[in-house]
Amino acid sequence: MEQPVNDRKPPTTLRHPSARMADMPSPNDLAIDAHGLVKHFGDTKALDGVDLQVPRGAIYGLLGPNGAGKTTTVRVLTTLLRPDAGVALVDGIDAVTDPDGVRRRIGLTGQYAAVEERLTARENMSYIGRLFHMPKRDAVARGDELLERFDLSDAADRVVKGFSGGMRRRLDIAMSLIARPSVLFLDEPTTGLDPRSRLAMWELIEELEADGTTVLLTTQYLDEADRLAQRIVVIDHGHVIANGTADELKDRIGGDRLRVSIAKVENRETALATLRPLCTAEVDVSGDGRTFIAPIRAGDRVVPGVIRALDDAGVDVLDVEVHRPTLDDVFLTLTGRTTSDEHEEVPV
Repeated sequence: MEQPVNDRKPPTTLRHPSARMADMPSPNDLAIDAHGLVKHFGDTKALDGVDLQVPRGAIYGLLGPNGAGKTTTVRVLTTLLRPDAGVALVDGIDAVTDPDGVRRRIGLTGQYAAVEERLTARENMSYIGRLFHMPKRDAVARGDELLERFDLSDAADRVVKGFSGGMRRRLDIAMSLIARPSVLFLDEPTTGLDPRSRLAMWELIEELEADGTTVLLTTQYLDEADRLAQRIVVIDHGHVIANGTADELKDRIGGDRLRVSIAKVENRETALATLRPLCTAEVDVSGDGRTFIAPIRAGDRVVPGVIRALDDAGVDVLDVEVHRPTLDDVFLTLTGRTTSDEHEEVPV
């Protein structure tokens, strides 16, 4: 169980590194700027030196399997946990020394919709607005605006207990936006949703980016990170093990893979000699001598050249296809496991 924040000893604070990469945004351009985050739960090291920088107005994905440290990172950044070491700045404010200042600037949607089932959707919105000390009139107006935006106006006066999972999720995110946060944390927001609700949620998250809201999205769904995140941070066993765009991460395992099948095994050597200059590494040949697999770059541009080159060499081609690595391939290569491997994260 998580201890109350006030019962914990103050963390050791690390200074920011004096030197930064030349291409990194300046601190003033960062909505989230965390360095060296460490968090222990007994003998379990949930975070072991996590660094995370998210520019203002961007959607970043925090990707990892169960137990990797994603939720712990979010809890530290949203002031629900104190780190044992490290610096966590959110919108330029230290999450340890000024947690109230951070809370005034953020929104948080956890893994489960935090809605009051006995209230209506409109009452939930108004209640959260008053918790932020908004005047009642402003809270009602902002609530109605968000209910309309999230396609909940028709259900505004219905008791939430009868809402579907997708409706609860939309209401939960709407509630997290009522105070116009500059940074929104979405901790696995589509878990448990059906495919249609997931797509609808993706569209809503993309709208938030268009409005200039910074979003940190934790997810186990690789297709979700691929679609939504401008940049993906892969975390495993409390460490950041990769950081890049989806395409950059895919390129780390060799880029696209070309697969060519030829008609006659006697053309094996000719096909090999033709393919080698067009590929970025050694060409693998199947046992029958008629199928060739090799990594290439920019498959959509290479394929026509491959077909022409083999035709010019007198090699009859049966099939040419390109496989673009997925984030599933990347994740399995980086971690040796899938995002759904069972491993309990502390805290969950």
